[in-house]
Amino acid sequence: MATYAIGDIQGCDRELVALLEKLGFGESDELWLAGDLINRGPDSLKVLRRLYRMSGQCRIVLGNHDLHFLAILYGGHSPGRSDTLDELLEAEDVAELGSWLRQQKLVHLSEPHKHVLVHAGIPAAWSIDQALMYASEVEQVMQGNAEIGFADFFRQMYGNEPAVWSDSLRGMSRLRAITNYLTRMRLVDAQGVMDFAHKGALAAAPKDLQPWYKGRVAQQSPRVLFGHWAALAGHTGQADAIALDTGCVWGRSLTAYCLETGQFIQQQAL
Repeated sequence: MATYAIGDIQGCDRELVALLEKLGFGESDELWLAGDLINRGPDSLKVLRRLYRMSGQCRIVLGNHDLHFLAILYGGHSPGRSDTLDELLEAEDVAELGSWLRQQKLVHLSEPHKHVLVHAGIPAAWSIDQALMYASEVEQVMQGNAEIGFADFFRQMYGNEPAVWSDSLRGMSRLRAITNYLTRMRLVDAQGVMDFAHKGALAAAPKDLQPWYKGRVAQQSPRVLFGHWAALAGHTGQADAIALDTGCVWGRSLTAYCLETGQFIQQQAL
């Protein structure tokens, strides 16, 4: 049995199939998916249907593009000009796929593997246990098990404020901050305030900002596996922060990381 973590698929179904074949992925293997399963690529519907069929072997955390789809489906928002979600939104099984997707997590931890999976990152102010606890608050809302309904959450989800964590946050402000840290964060300042403007390479980042993982206390266990930041090209310079988004949708590659061996396997964009 092997466990493979894969970065942002973003609707690149041909590359996903080719990568699984390259891995020799079998019935006893497990797949960890770092979010952004869909959007921007050509085959979001095929990807979701494939993963839905494989759901017994998958551990999924949601990314900002997955949440965007759910915000369109349940929150009344309109697709953006660069979205490629029309086929998915018009599919006869869109309600079934949407219901399944909002049951997924924002953070996944496996103690035996000594790895934690998240889409964007975990802020330095939070321990892993706190990240799991805060993620659960949002997960319960999305799954329809909270005072705030999931449709209301997706209706009010968007926004950059509050941009820094406080234990005193309540209601949608708290849920939005948790969601943004886990699914949108890249750079933060010394106080942990998120910057949403810079999405490119670190060399071009403002000098008063640093990547979220630089502020965490270095630790080998658990390692944080994350996607979201294609401009890192899979390199963080830290053994405890493993970047999985290598820009398949932008013509580069789809990356898998074997948790048991630490090996990286890549499939070039087709």
